[in-house]
Amino acid sequence: MEKIAVLIPCYNEALTIEKVVKDYKKALPEASFYVYDNNSTDGTDEIARNAGAIVRYEYAQGKGNVVRRMFRDIDAECYVMVDGDDTYPADTVPEMVRDVLEKHVDMVVGDRLSSTYFEENKRPFHNFGNSIVRGSINHIFKSDIKDIMTGLRAFSYDFVKTFPVLSNGFEIETEMTIHAISNNMPTSNNIIEYRDRPEGSESKLNTVSDGLKVLGTIFRLTRNYKPMRFFSILALVLLIIDALVFIPTVLVPYVRTGLVPNFPTLIVCGFVCMAALLAFFNGMILDFIKQKERREFEFRRTILDCVRKGRES
Repeated sequence: MEKIAVLIPCYNEALTIEKVVKDYKKALPEASFYVYDNNSTDGTDEIARNAGAIVRYEYAQGKGNVVRRMFRDIDAECYVMVDGDDTYPADTVPEMVRDVLEKHVDMVVGDRLSSTYFEENKRPFHNFGNSIVRGSINHIFKSDIKDIMTGLRAFSYDFVKTFPVLSNGFEIETEMTIHAISNNMPTSNNIIEYRDRPEGSESKLNTVSDGLKVLGTIFRLTRNYKPMRFFSILALVLLIIDALVFIPTVLVPYVRTGLVPNFPTLIVCGFVCMAALLAFFNGMILDFIKQKERREFEFRRTILDCVRKGRES
């Protein structure tokens, strides 16, 4: 098992990949460097290879697919994952690695938003989207992650080998964050100086489509990781709608006249009330299943620790 592995997912980063590899080699001379090329057409793979990186390929398009391949292929005590666009300086990376190796932190987040991101990033909708995603996840999961969408992170072996990669694209960062905080894995924030892409280098992130995917991921993972809260809110919404229709159209006329003038409305309201009850009890059942999965997750981590110690010896 390697001590430190630096993983760089790339798609058409010929302009910057050489500098990224050399900068991170200087900061972490003891690490192994892997560039995973995701169907680049500009010679990114050859430039990375000449810079001293080990180049591998993932042909299924999308960052999530690349992360899935990297995490399956590489065994290391500490993983550093960084984008190949030269927006993340390497000077703070040794500290992030120390947090993983010495303090046993499972995920260290390279926090751009607390430093220069909003000044350097020239895409205002990206800035707004990052703030929305950070605020919603921290509110829903009661966490304090400073930068949800950052492309610079350090991981422990336990995190990498227990992380189920479900996303195919850029929503993978959101998935990583929620996996860590929902399973009580130790996390920390490391403030980094962000710099915008150099002239001629273009972001692969589509503000609208990828933003919608991220919001969809938050919705899906909230349902999966916080089922009691999710379905309780759904039940409450259904009951409120039911009451707003039932009281003025059925209950009030019945109190006044002793008759039910709108039987179809009464029947529909009854079904909506039943749906609310089903949602609530569904949340209870899924919450019990989630608690059971949490216990099994801790058992798997114990087994994984034994496997890791066996490989190290």
